[in-house]
Amino acid sequence: MVGFLPNEIWRWLGFALARGIDEGSEILVWVRAVATAVLAAVIAKLIFFAPGALATVPLSVRLFAIVAGFAGFLAFRRSVFAGVAIGEAVLILGAFAFQRLQG
Repeated sequence: MVGFLPNEIWRWLGFALARGIDEGSEILVWVRAVATAVLAAVIAKLIFFAPGALATVPLSVRLFAIVAGFAGFLAFRRSVFAGVAIGEAVLILGAFAFQRLQG
């Protein structure tokens, strides 16, 4: 309840205020662009400066997983689920194959 209530208040306030906003308005296009840029930056940071166990996976495998995930996203009619599932599968299989080759 301590974490739920403060967040729920903002969610309902956003819902009430967003009713009259046009989805094609310049401010929402800008907000969407900023959100996309922030997400891309976080993903790039995870790929190039991988933390923890992900750092043991070679950069080439991480990059290939991103490319495969994006191809899966496009191949399955812009399905985010397909893109994430394919990217994750390639990352796991690539990491496993790399470990097998190392020893």
